Amino acid sequence: MIFEFATAQRILFGCGTLRELPGLIPGTGRRVALITGSSAERVAPVFKALKECGAEPAAFSVSGEPTTDRINTLARQAREQQCDMVVAFGGGSVIDAGKAIAALLTNTRDLMDYLEVIGKGEPLSEDPAPCIAIPTTAGTGAEVTRNSVLLSPEHNVKVSMRHPKMLPTAAIVDPELTLSMPPEVTASTGLDAFIQLLEAFVSAKANPLTDGICREGIRRVSRSLHRAYKDGT
Repeated sequence: MIFEFATAQRILFGCGTLRELPGLIPGTGRRVALITGSSAERVAPVFKALKECGAEPAAFSVSGEPTTDRINTLARQAREQQCDMVVAFGGGSVIDAGKAIAALLTNTRDLMDYLEVIGKGEPLSEDPAPCIAIPTTAGTGAEVTRNSVLLSPEHNVKVSMRHPKMLPTAAIVDPELTLSMPPEVTASTGLDAFIQLLEAFVSAKANPLTDGICREGIRRVSRSLHRAYKDGT
């Protein structure tokens, strides 16, 4: 059997791991594009952590599913502010946006040149800027994948920007960030996680490594989702 397994370069998992963010910012004076869909209050600890380690954060907001036009606009604004790194703090849509913006910081052609299906699907010519993904929901697993799913309203379709180098530099997976989710969001994102585990388990491309992850993940979701829906934990 021949198979490939690729994920984020580094994964930090556990309650309180958000505190490790400053140690992942190389050097001082980095201009960080902070991509978020959260309120100013919720993202304040991330902003503060970046400032304390000598970085200069510039906040960019993503509301709902990221559109191709919005990503082009945010990438241009981030380049104008000379951002050289991305931190994406939010759900799967925010992290998809962050990965795309990290790629477009160093690959400055129009987004359409890199999109599958509706675009040219061309590979990136330069490595993306470093990207740290901090998910605040379960579900998509966007923090450990090498594509960004974007909505094109013009074509009425979701498409991917995809490249092996688009894997995040690091993923901080802190379960404490999910405790404030409303029950309905816990239910929908938890079911999303379960379905993706099931799909991967029955996929024709399944392998012994993914099988082990899927079996354990399915067990954990099955025994924990109802409790998490009821009380957040």
